[in-house]
Amino acid sequence: MALLAGTLAVVSLAVVSLFVGVSDLSPTELLTGDLDETQRQTLLASRVPRTLSIVLAGSAMAVVGLVMQLLVRNKFVEPSTAGTTESAVLGLLLVTILAPTMPLVGKMGVAAVFALAGTALFLAVLRRIRLRSVIVVPLVGLMLSGVIGAVATFIAYRGNLMQTMSGWTTGDFSGVVRGRYELLWIVGACAVVAYLAANRFTVAGLGEEFTTNLGLNYRRVLTLGLAIVAVTSAVVVVVVGALPFLGLVVPNVVSLVMGDYLRRSLPWVALSGAALVLVCDIVGRLVIYPAEIPIGVVVGVVGAGVFLYLLLRRPAGAR
Repeated sequence: MALLAGTLAVVSLAVVSLFVGVSDLSPTELLTGDLDETQRQTLLASRVPRTLSIVLAGSAMAVVGLVMQLLVRNKFVEPSTAGTTESAVLGLLLVTILAPTMPLVGKMGVAAVFALAGTALFLAVLRRIRLRSVIVVPLVGLMLSGVIGAVATFIAYRGNLMQTMSGWTTGDFSGVVRGRYELLWIVGACAVVAYLAANRFTVAGLGEEFTTNLGLNYRRVLTLGLAIVAVTSAVVVVVVGALPFLGLVVPNVVSLVMGDYLRRSLPWVALSGAALVLVCDIVGRLVIYPAEIPIGVVVGVVGAGVFLYLLLRRPAGAR
């Protein structure tokens, strides 16, 4: 019943999102069928695709954040704090310069390969650090993200692509229309695969030795998880841009209530991720109406604040 109530809450937010914007649309006109052709096209070609893309991107990025935290065994890791997102942007930038006529699916594939390579580099760096405290791991990821981001910025500056790269690094749903969001269904499929493999990821989160003793191939599970993270990050960056800290904030908040069992908490993580992005998008559209603030800015501000709180929070009873 609680999960059903959460689903209805997300659906309610999605319905509200459909009627927020400059164009005049009202639920009454929709229910009575009094929409003119312009309003109908606005609803079907812009508002519905935008809302669907918000739900898909928000839920998928929250899910891959949880998967990444289990595999790395650290609560403060997600694609934007491990170099994954920045690597995807770097790959997309290079393919734009070297092969500008490549189809969008091909560019997405290159971005996914770079995202996977960036995540693997992050894991390789962690293996060389002996004292991996809870705080050191995300700091290493942030430093790696900064280095990769600096390389991408330099290349974009030399190639006169700073504005283009800004569109990839700052999430924005204002340009989402019918025919330009359908790749996001791939991240929905990735979230389903993550749910089906939830028990394997939970076991892998207990360590390589424990996983092997239970008869699972740790390397294979790790590869599957990283592939889901890389593909999801790349698709979201290509279609709507980066959504920073989303995969960090939502899983941590849900785990405080639901615990760390992935199969049970994953639906709540997906719903909470979609709800958070829907709320941030609605706020971004209303704060400076009729203009709007990019969703990446709103999510980044909220996520950064919660990230710092979680990072500095002391356990109960600690001095």
